[in-house]
Amino acid sequence: MTETTDVSRADATRARLLEAAVTAFAEKGFHGTTTRDIAAGAGMSPAALYVHHRSKEELLYLISRNGHARTLALIRAGVASSDDPAQQLRTVVHDFAVQHARGHTVGRIVNYELTALSPEHLREMREIRHQIDQEIRQVIEAGVAAGAFDTSDPRMATVALLSLGIDIARWYTDEGNWTPESIADHYADLALRIVGAPR
Repeated sequence: MTETTDVSRADATRARLLEAAVTAFAEKGFHGTTTRDIAAGAGMSPAALYVHHRSKEELLYLISRNGHARTLALIRAGVASSDDPAQQLRTVVHDFAVQHARGHTVGRIVNYELTALSPEHLREMREIRHQIDQEIRQVIEAGVAAGAFDTSDPRMATVALLSLGIDIARWYTDEGNWTPESIADHYADLALRIVGAPR
């Protein structure tokens, strides 16, 4: 057996544990989930979890870090997609909404289990959230400066837009009447109204 095989097998095991943690946290919440629940979901013994992860909190941290990093990358890509603030905002809000609808299970954990993180991990997530906030606020401020948007408080508009997108993860279900794309299209239109873009 090669070292590469051992590494890939360990990676696969860690991924299985992360997937089981997502399922367990979504069903029972972080505090209601035991390491036994996660191990059982991955088809392992509870002791096996500690071979790959230090704690239940580390699993939550990894889920949260991956989710926040994906969101920041998505928003930066949306901003980079155009020089027009209205198009930038439309793309960012659209893609943010799609992400939170398609990934609603992970989205609920990432956004609503934050306080279960250790102080150090919580600080790291808050820093990434600050960067996300800053990216969107800068688009709105650029739109105001260019006369494309008319809002007296870009910071408040940013909070409103992020809150709308994040909340999709709370109420969206795969069996609902709306597709992620239809929600995203509507939210992109709402975003331009919130910042006072001309119709």
